[in-house]
Amino acid sequence: MWAAWEGSSYLRNYRELKVTQYETLEQTQSRQMRALVSLLCHAYETVPFYRQRFNEAGFHPRSFQAFTDLGGIPILTKRDIREAGPLLLSDAYANNSNVRRKATSGSTGVSLRVIVDEAAMQFKRACTLRSDEWSGWRFGEPVAMLWGNPDYLKRGWRGRLRNAVLERGNYLDTLKIDETTLQRFAESLVQRPPSLIFGHAHSVWLLSQYLKRHKPGVVRPKGIITSAMVLHEWQRSAIEAEFECKVTNRYGCEEVSLIACECEQHMGLHVNTDGQFVELVHNGRQVTADTPGSVIVTDLVNRAMPLIRYQVGDVATWANVNCLCGRFGMPLLSRLEGREADYVTTVRGELISGISLTENFAMHVPGIEQIQIVQESPEQFLFRIVRATDYSQKSDEAISKLVCERFGPEAHYQCEFVERIPQEPSGKYRFCISKVTNSFSAAGSSDLAIP
Repeated sequence: MWAAWEGSSYLRNYRELKVTQYETLEQTQSRQMRALVSLLCHAYETVPFYRQRFNEAGFHPRSFQAFTDLGGIPILTKRDIREAGPLLLSDAYANNSNVRRKATSGSTGVSLRVIVDEAAMQFKRACTLRSDEWSGWRFGEPVAMLWGNPDYLKRGWRGRLRNAVLERGNYLDTLKIDETTLQRFAESLVQRPPSLIFGHAHSVWLLSQYLKRHKPGVVRPKGIITSAMVLHEWQRSAIEAEFECKVTNRYGCEEVSLIACECEQHMGLHVNTDGQFVELVHNGRQVTADTPGSVIVTDLVNRAMPLIRYQVGDVATWANVNCLCGRFGMPLLSRLEGREADYVTTVRGELISGISLTENFAMHVPGIEQIQIVQESPEQFLFRIVRATDYSQKSDEAISKLVCERFGPEAHYQCEFVERIPQEPSGKYRFCISKVTNSFSAAGSSDLAIP
């Protein structure tokens, strides 16, 4: 009824997407090829930025015949988007009020504004709904949301009514997490049990640890979805142990929405092939399975402001298996390696994944509850550490040994002991921050070894 009232097509899209998710790889690729040809022609004919870019690159959409031909189009960076401004807007939507304006959080220092047409927004909404139900939750069931600055509050009474009647979200604002807010939120979950827990990976972990201490075994959702941050394996294990429920990891960004999501089998993250065409690139080349690459996304549905070969700012790895769920047309990402800016570059010229580093330190240093690694220069590091009760001299010795092993004997470090790891302005957490440029952040401008 609500969809009919607002004139939305997302439920119709959702029903169709539930069918297309089981298409063969050949069927999916054929559909993606048609979508790419249509998008590229639209961009060339109606978007000044792409008309100039394609001409300068000697690329014409009519000559596009294979996915590999996309390599003839330069990668679109965040800087390109900021500098192009209105030149990225399609002429067909220049005077169209039926568009949405979205802004990113700028978690790595670059905030962007993008414009999405309403038809694309509703299609993306349907794609997200389909993947959310892979967690075991069903549309209409109550949701516990751990998210910064809840969007529905910005829409006044209409937003509150929509949330109460349709979305049914019980929110914990992650910009205000402390013992008091966790206690209040936990009590509300006991009174109104959620079918789904959704939020930033670390925020969901914080909730699980609070419940473990104060209300163990009380909250039992059908599904848990983590998003917006890299999910560490130690976080996944702790969350699943407390809630006795598998975690469904979801990956996307504000600019293009859903990119990939785990299904019921949890063998990797299925690429949202209905909405995106995804490439993984390093040193200017497409990478094969088990090799990390920068995530390059072409949004197949947004016509108002097309994003073609957009460098999201993350690193991921292709899986080398077919998922047992039967969604063979939706290839798997085996692992999200984190943001490009979170890769550490050693004095020896090696690249080390930030997620691997923090997991390594958390696993091998006794007495660490949380750790944030900040690389100031190739040889200088700062470790922000939340100590557990068993932190001791052995912990200090283990850190010293790991620093030498991972970063080399030239490396120096200092430890800063804190009560908690600071959040980003968006409410997210970053556990590895490198201030040293690397090849991923330049879309593969140099050759570095990747441990």
